Amino acid sequence: MIARYWSARMPVGSLPLYTRHFVEHVSPQLKSIPGFVRAELLTRSAGPNAELIVLSIWQSMESISAFAGPDPEAAVVAPAAAVLFSDCDHRVRHFEISAAV
Repeated sequence: MIARYWSARMPVGSLPLYTRHFVEHVSPQLKSIPGFVRAELLTRSAGPNAELIVLSIWQSMESISAFAGPDPEAAVVAPAAAVLFSDCDHRVRHFEISAAV
């Protein structure tokens, strides 16, 4: 299994808007892709700023390519979400899951 790691930064006031976008748009899209296992949205606030991490779990790199396209390390960011960020990763990182509890 493969973990896909992506992060973004934003004003703390945008965090609820992105959370809603993730639940209403990202989650249904991911669930429709064969080989998708699960995704988690991790958030933290620090004063006026917030950071988020999306960690998605996939059965294979082929499954990830079905989501990301021919360049699996390219970040997939909807325009509606991109306007919320002050900064975001344009490239993602993939990790093999070597052990899980």
